[in-house]
Amino acid sequence: MGEMRRIPGGMFRQGTAPWVLDWLDAADQPLPRLWFADETPQVTTVVAPFRIDRFPVTVGEYARFVRDTGYRTDAERRGFGLVYTEQGWAERAGVTWRAPGGPGTESRDFDDHPVVHVSWNDANEFAAWCGRRLPTEAEWEFAARGPDFRVWPWGDEWDVEAANTAELHAGPLTSLPAWQQWWRAECGRHGPVPRTSPVGSFSERGDSPFGCADMAGNVYEWTATVSRLYDDTVRCDPTVRMAMGRYRVIRGGSWMNFRYQVRCSERMHGDPQGWSSFAHGFRCAADA
Repeated sequence: MGEMRRIPGGMFRQGTAPWVLDWLDAADQPLPRLWFADETPQVTTVVAPFRIDRFPVTVGEYARFVRDTGYRTDAERRGFGLVYTEQGWAERAGVTWRAPGGPGTESRDFDDHPVVHVSWNDANEFAAWCGRRLPTEAEWEFAARGPDFRVWPWGDEWDVEAANTAELHAGPLTSLPAWQQWWRAECGRHGPVPRTSPVGSFSERGDSPFGCADMAGNVYEWTATVSRLYDDTVRCDPTVRMAMGRYRVIRGGSWMNFRYQVRCSERMHGDPQGWSSFAHGFRCAADA
């Protein structure tokens, strides 16, 4: 399988620094401060040395796994997948990792793109097959930014050419209506096909301090960690709190997102019971 990077391990302050929440609150972005509160407070975390994939798992790699095992993903078994159409999120028949926008969107051109429409179970099955595992949330964040705090893997200054985000495709986005206008036009021309890019396309500018690529944007990535607040007393968005203890942490942001959602400490939470979408993938890790 894919190339791995050895991460030395160490101690770091996991989570978001207070000044970042102030910046997000003042920024021209649509989400309230409470939405990001589950990233706080910063907590001292120690990670042992480990290895992690340099790139997200690709469509071609996942195809090899399926050929060898005959595995069928959760989306294939239930007969539909989740895509964002011109009207919003929708369950569409025939959407799978092979056909990310539905029937007729199968293409060899995606072989070097990150695989999508993989559930937490699907990701774990692949990892077990190749003798690896999903990274923990702490491992993922440490690999993305190293021991020192940085907003994005490359540093604290936004660089639109360093990651595959909605702003790379649409230009600077500051509101949900602006994003929806861009996506309606894109979707009208091409259908709800993900705008992923070949893994490593932004390595020259966007790699992490440890040489890991695509840790900001391209696809969200599953981790092994059950969703928990860093501090149970934190006041956060009620929908985020509902995920605690039930969902698994997802990291990295995707091609759908603004700069604010592809930060190293940004957290999302996904239902591990078969849920997947056309913006979610994964990478593997292993003990050192």
